[in-house]
Amino acid sequence: MEDQEILAKFADPAARNVAFNQLVRKYQSKIYWHVRKMVIDHNDADDLTQDTFVKVWNHLENFRRDASLYTWIYRIATNECLNFLSSKRRKFFMPLHDVGTELLQKVEADPGLAGDEIELRLQKAILRLPDKQRLVFNMKYYDDITYEQMAEITGTSVGALKASYHHAVKKIEQYVNEESHLN
Repeated sequence: MEDQEILAKFADPAARNVAFNQLVRKYQSKIYWHVRKMVIDHNDADDLTQDTFVKVWNHLENFRRDASLYTWIYRIATNECLNFLSSKRRKFFMPLHDVGTELLQKVEADPGLAGDEIELRLQKAILRLPDKQRLVFNMKYYDDITYEQMAEITGTSVGALKASYHHAVKKIEQYVNEESHLN
């Protein structure tokens, strides 16, 4: 079902629940995996995905349509992730490295995320990136989102996003090369 049809149904109070269920079915998996790549833990990703759709439900009638529906939902999910990670650091007074170590342990413990040795190395390298660089890398590498869409989602300029992606790739290459020499 097209987004415009879902939005038209949502505007009708009698069809609102059906429209929202269609929207969730359409985007839930994509949003879940976007969130999961940021927070790693399945339970956290599940909670944040649910929080994202609660916010979508509460604000969908005010959606201005100046971006695509998917971009708007993706932005809500992205903000939920960044707020969650920031809150987790503040709550536990953890420096960036400790949260990264915790996430890395979760990747290594979850066979569904770890994959083969090369994928595990890539995941370890990605987890060493600062949150914003990790977000940009995941959006470009895994989700194939254009820089223009990323700019809408993050509120960051295309040039800054390209620079973030470039720096992320260089850091990942450096880490993977260092790991290769150690093994």
